[in-house]
Amino acid sequence: MPNSSSLNEFLLLAFADTRELQLLHFSLFLGIYLAALLGNGLIITAVACDHRLHTPMYFFLLNLSLLDFAFISTTVPKSMANSLRDTRAISYSGCAAQVFLVVFLLGGEYSLLTVMAYDRYVAICRPLHYGTLMGSRACVIMAAAAWASGFLNGLVHTANTFSIPVCQGNTVDQFFCEIPQILKLSCADSYLREVGLLVVSASLAFGCFVFIVLSYVQIFTAVLRIPSEQGRHKAFSMCLPHLAVVFLFLSTSFFAYLKPPSLSSPALDLVVAVLYTVVPPTVNPLIYSMRNKELKDSLRKV
Repeated sequence: MPNSSSLNEFLLLAFADTRELQLLHFSLFLGIYLAALLGNGLIITAVACDHRLHTPMYFFLLNLSLLDFAFISTTVPKSMANSLRDTRAISYSGCAAQVFLVVFLLGGEYSLLTVMAYDRYVAICRPLHYGTLMGSRACVIMAAAAWASGFLNGLVHTANTFSIPVCQGNTVDQFFCEIPQILKLSCADSYLREVGLLVVSASLAFGCFVFIVLSYVQIFTAVLRIPSEQGRHKAFSMCLPHLAVVFLFLSTSFFAYLKPPSLSSPALDLVVAVLYTVVPPTVNPLIYSMRNKELKDSLRKV
């Protein structure tokens, strides 16, 4: 059996064996990828070019689109290239890079969604202090902290995962390099350190989840006290897209990593991985632009 010192490549899970289905997979992923790039690219361009959108909410939305843009580019192009070339191989360094980028971008997006919940909380529950609490310097610091936390998370998990000896072959049961699938290839009892790190990360993620829930409890309490129907409608229009994105992100990623082992199977793991790596980056631009008149006007100009 190969070990991590002699391993040059991993073999990813193929979506199909026949050439026709491989080309179909390539075409479907290409369409989804182009849609994600177009949606996120339009939002980045609109927010960057329209001075009316130079507010904290849209600044964080621009960062979210950048993360989504990078996230879907980490996994989908390699899978498409493998289907087109009829291969399953990914180099050892390429696999390590995928693991780092996936963990980095997932962690950064989750941290940013937490910051965006705080922004919505201040805007609705403490509007008189909004200019002070969400000034340009504070927004840059919070966005930088979200990116930095994701980077640190990715660095620690990648270094730890690829320091573990591999004794169970080199076949990864996923269409990209994913930590749980790589740990299945490790030597017995050598992955406990990584499991400990995953528990710490899960605890931090749970803390962010509690913060988001408490923020929205206070937000909805404040919104229901607004006397005018127009005011309530405007407040809900500001919050519901972010809440929908949070639900989509958490439901898919939490199910992927926290589902019981009895539910695990190669087919289900593949479907769940597609749900949390492909669907949110593609759908997020639609969610944010659907009920946002300012953003839709800017997108029409773009």
